[in-house]
Amino acid sequence: MFFMMGINQERKDLDDGQLVTCELCGSYGRYIVFMTCSVLSLFLIPLFRWNRRYYVEMSCCHSTYELSEETGKRIENGEGVTIKEDDLTLIQRSRNGYGFKKCYSCGYETNEDFDFCPKCGNRFN
Repeated sequence: MFFMMGINQERKDLDDGQLVTCELCGSYGRYIVFMTCSVLSLFLIPLFRWNRRYYVEMSCCHSTYELSEETGKRIENGEGVTIKEDDLTLIQRSRNGYGFKKCYSCGYETNEDFDFCPKCGNRFN
């Protein structure tokens, strides 16, 4: 018998509605909220999801923040949540399109303009 199984990273966009003034670049932008998780699939059907993490990307300068798990779950469940600055932790600050990148899988940090992490090979989001 032949089984096709796989484990991969998944990104799911959740919300992009809250308008704010960015503290980093000073521009007016939106919070783009997304979730990443690891997925075990059997015959291309997702069976299990784990290691859920929630992030917020600024539409103006593309800086990325990690969102608190509680707030992220409430947004994923469709509740009308206002994101506060206390819920955010800066993980990638962009400057003129180039930024400090942090791999969500292994934690490697770089300021090079890579598409993939040189340490583990996962795509930078």
